Amino acid sequence: MQTKTFQVEGADTTLTVHLATTFWQRFCGLMLRHPLPPATALLIAPCNSIHMCFMRFTIDAVYLDEQGKILKITRHLRPWIGLSACWQANSVLEMTAGQADALGLKVGQALQTSYEQ
Repeated sequence: MQTKTFQVEGADTTLTVHLATTFWQRFCGLMLRHPLPPATALLIAPCNSIHMCFMRFTIDAVYLDEQGKILKITRHLRPWIGLSACWQANSVLEMTAGQADALGLKVGQALQTSYEQ
């Protein structure tokens, strides 16, 4: 799986992002995986809605448009019962619960690729 580093607009914050771009990677997402380390996320693209079936931990979902602008943040989606959508979104970042706040993410901010790894 490809990994990129994103810079948060207006902050001295970087985010390590694993890219889920194939059908199988998008289908699996974070199901049956362990929580991600701090400042790490899974980017599912294209995607505008998620479910929490087969998840082991609570997550934050950050929905992005095609330019990487944050459209919506859904915090603390619970395993098995959580659902979330943002119909205008092009992609969604899934991260361990609490990371959106820890990173200072806000609706309207943009995430930009710093460099490829």
